[in-house]
Amino acid sequence: MTSTDREYFQNMYDESTDPWNFATSSYEQRKYALTINSLPRERYHNAFEPGCSIGVLSELLASRCERLLATDIVSSALEQAKQRLRKYENVVVESRAIPGSWPDEVFDLVVLSEVAYYFDAGSLRDILALIVRSTLPGAHVIGVHWRGETDYPLTGDRAHELINANDQLRRIVHHLEEEFTLDLWERVT
Repeated sequence: MTSTDREYFQNMYDESTDPWNFATSSYEQRKYALTINSLPRERYHNAFEPGCSIGVLSELLASRCERLLATDIVSSALEQAKQRLRKYENVVVESRAIPGSWPDEVFDLVVLSEVAYYFDAGSLRDILALIVRSTLPGAHVIGVHWRGETDYPLTGDRAHELINANDQLRRIVHHLEEEFTLDLWERVT
């Protein structure tokens, strides 16, 4: 199966302003709290969150980052994110598709929240190569994904297996629940 196309996401947001209930679901709130609490540093200099959707997790990350680049490919989601994040001068919200328009910056935190399984294995490996290229040793990559059945190219568990197989990332946090998996890797070489 190939990576999920832009039309899928556009259709989801055409049907609902919050198609996955990011702002209201207890699953999302628990997952976000664990994501934030799993970050080993109190502050990050420059973080990247591809697939930020409407910016709910971005808002929590904003207080932990000197600068946060939050991106998505759906303009209506980005407009909601911009509204939610307008009070944070340290947050930049942009339209970007990964891996094709990966930013030419150095990050000390990359957040892959519910995005990695939308890519096929080859594209996810390309994204991992970009992560390694745009981070220095000691940087963190956090991934959190639904573990249930999907019709996406990868499962959450398989996406994390592929990330974990990258020899330039060492897993330092592993949290597994029935509904989701959360891992944090440190860039080692």
